[in-house]
Amino acid sequence: MIPIRDTTVCYTTPYVTWALMFICISLFVLLEFSPDQIHHYIIYIYGMVPLRYTNPEWAIAMGYPVDHYLSFITNLFLHGGWLHLIMNMWFLWLFAGKIEDRMGHVRFIIFYLICGFIASTIQWLYTPDLVMPVVGASGAIAGVLGAYFFLYPYSRIVIWIPILLLPIFIEIPAIAFIGLWVIFQMAKATTAVMFYEGASDVALWAHLGGFIAGFLLFRYFLRKDYPG
Repeated sequence: MIPIRDTTVCYTTPYVTWALMFICISLFVLLEFSPDQIHHYIIYIYGMVPLRYTNPEWAIAMGYPVDHYLSFITNLFLHGGWLHLIMNMWFLWLFAGKIEDRMGHVRFIIFYLICGFIASTIQWLYTPDLVMPVVGASGAIAGVLGAYFFLYPYSRIVIWIPILLLPIFIEIPAIAFIGLWVIFQMAKATTAVMFYEGASDVALWAHLGGFIAGFLLFRYFLRKDYPG
C-alpha cells in the first residue's frame, strides 16, 4: 500500500517541512557525487554507530572523535540509498506539514528533532553492538506519524494498491493506515530479535521509539491559537 494524499486541511505554509526535505535531498545528492572516501567518512562520523557509544575504547581505536554525540541528530539528515530517501521524503511531505500547521514552525522543528533523538537513542539501546551506521529521517518521521495518529485519526488517506500497476485507489482512515504501519514495525522488530539476534537493514526500534515519543509528546507542542 502506497499513500498518495490525505484529506486534512493545512492553514499555513510548511516552510520547516520543506527546509528539512531540501537539506536531506541536497546532502544525499552531494554525497552521491562525492569521492567514496568522503562519502564513507560522512556516513560513519555523522551517522549513529551504536558500538561507538557502547564501547568507547573501540571507538577511539577506530578513530572516532571522543564525546561526539551529534550523530544522534545528524543521522536524521543522511540516507542510505535512493529508495530510502524517496520513501522518507514522501512520508515527510504527506504528513509533516499538517503537524507543523498545528504546532507552528519553531515548536515543530523542536518536536521533530526531539523525536529523532529519542528514536536514535532507542535504536542504540536495542542494538548496542551494531557497527553499521544508523541513518535516515524515519525515526523523526515516525514521531510525526505518532502525532498525526491522535490529531487526525479519521482523516482519509488515499492509498494506491499496486496490483499489476493498475490504478487501484482506496480511502482508509489515518488511524487504520498508521495502525497497520505500527503493527508491521512491531512484527518486524520482534522477528528480528527472535530469529536474527536483532540484526536488520531497517532501524525498526528507531521507528517504534520515534512513534512512541511522538504520541506522548505532541500535546506539549500544539499551538493555542490554531485556527482550525
